[in-house]
Amino acid sequence: MAMAAAASYTVIDFSFSGDAGFCRRRRRLSHRFYPIKNVRVKSPTTFSIRAAAVGGDNVVTLLDYGAGNVRSVRNAIRRLGFDIKDVQTADDILKADRLIFPGVGAFAAAMSVLSQKGMAEALCTYIENDRPFLGICLGLQLLFESSDENGPVKGLGLIPGIVGRFDSSNGLIVPHIGWNALHIEKDAGILDDVANRHVYFVHSYRAVPSDSNKEWVSSTCNYGDKFIASIRRGNVNAVQFHPEKSGDVGLSILRRFLYPKSTLSKKPAEGKASKLAKRVIACLDVRSNDKGDLVVTKGDQYDVRERTNENEVRNLGKPVELAGQYYEDGADEVSFLNITGFRDFPLGDLPMLKVLRLASENVFVPLTVGGGIRDFTDANGRHYSSLEVASEYFRSGADKISIGSDAVYAAEEYLKTGIKSGKSSLEQISRVYGNQAVVVSIDPRRVYIKSPNDVQFKSVKVANPGPKGEEYAWYQCTVNGGREGRPIGAYELAKAVEQLGAGEVLLNCIDCDGQGKGFDIDLVKLISDAVSIPVIASSGAGAPEHFSEVFRKTNASAALAAGIFHRKEVPIQAVKEHLLKEGIEVRF
Repeated sequence: MAMAAAASYTVIDFSFSGDAGFCRRRRRLSHRFYPIKNVRVKSPTTFSIRAAAVGGDNVVTLLDYGAGNVRSVRNAIRRLGFDIKDVQTADDILKADRLIFPGVGAFAAAMSVLSQKGMAEALCTYIENDRPFLGICLGLQLLFESSDENGPVKGLGLIPGIVGRFDSSNGLIVPHIGWNALHIEKDAGILDDVANRHVYFVHSYRAVPSDSNKEWVSSTCNYGDKFIASIRRGNVNAVQFHPEKSGDVGLSILRRFLYPKSTLSKKPAEGKASKLAKRVIACLDVRSNDKGDLVVTKGDQYDVRERTNENEVRNLGKPVELAGQYYEDGADEVSFLNITGFRDFPLGDLPMLKVLRLASENVFVPLTVGGGIRDFTDANGRHYSSLEVASEYFRSGADKISIGSDAVYAAEEYLKTGIKSGKSSLEQISRVYGNQAVVVSIDPRRVYIKSPNDVQFKSVKVANPGPKGEEYAWYQCTVNGGREGRPIGAYELAKAVEQLGAGEVLLNCIDCDGQGKGFDIDLVKLISDAVSIPVIASSGAGAPEHFSEVFRKTNASAALAAGIFHRKEVPIQAVKEHLLKEGIEVRF
């Protein structure tokens, strides 16, 4: 330690030993002088910073570097009684009383932003001094030495280890999306109230425990192999999962961080989480009715109008209220599909953005939104990229965006040329936000054939023959809400969009939509066997047994329903109780 007499500043070397990572490399940089007030030296090698909290004891400093959805984190913090101060400068980090870093997006992009703004240095200093810190998802990964994501890319280097991709070579579905169980390794502090219940993960990369980082590891999770689910050392915490998307369990984790000395009057009920759960998703088809009001509707083979003289749009409720009800009922995710006419001008659809903002205030499970996410030019000639459109949805509360027709056109071009242009909405958004944030919605129609040799597309032998006794069928993809068929099959489309950066497939079926006779098992099995990303089965659910059937007979990771939930024909809880009775792991 040395004093810079002329400026009266205390100069401290915050370096770690070793060569890997940002913090550990600082010793090789030229000397820099950081003005830090109120330094109290404990010994020649230990020190701490005491900075007054701006705004009082009920303020959380939030490090939001502008990528992805952190609105839910903000809503959770406010729900727990805290105000938020956003980090504007590196000095805001050093002065924070408590700091939350909800990292979203790609590792390299995040490190680039932190380094360019001088925040990486401040973040290392803050954590090294054992200040109250909570990193979420990427906010955990950046603490390690490096990542293989589009890399290798150097991390902050505070924790030994490399963040690598899950190994999908043996059929493991990647990304790891859904509700999984934690294995507590030591006194975990903020995890005291998890009580063997599921928490929500969404990631393709992870760090693994080792002898060199075991002192940090507070919990692990099993998915293909054991990976680090959370770390803790002193006041420093970070989690790979998303507490702000883990329902009441996640809120209890955030509460433990914000109120470290508090005790709950009632301990949560012990759960039975042991592995990745199958997800039950509630879908809300949202559009404007003839009066211009946004309503939740439901189609019958994609026709959303009542068969009456008035031919009005079928109205099954208000989107924000229904989303909140499904969250309370135990839905693992809520999906909004915007099928209204705004799609000629996506960013002009302020009501739908408002729906997202309001829903995210009280819904602490993942929210997906789809409809109209593509490049477009407005009436004034201004061009908007699909990335700009998606970014607005993420800022408004979406965790994932769903791309439909635009993904079909991109896949057709890719299959024709064999070249990834990097310009499609699918590629742009997955490159910036990660493939786990991009869902491709496939709308196929069954086409019966006598022989697989009749078409160039992948076909299957169907369980129920066609109207003329045909034993085979291929699934033709459609665009524009099922109104236009395209020369590409569902199998070919799914394989192509996986290559282009999709992290999940939402698999609809026009033939089964609104029929209530069950999912198209032939289709779901075809696609879930073909790709190594999660597949969500959709269209046709009419009873709890249809959910257990699709999970038993296919590799679907989740099943989605709409009408049976809207009309209260089958409660979400009844579906989960049935699945549990059938030996299928679900979240309660």
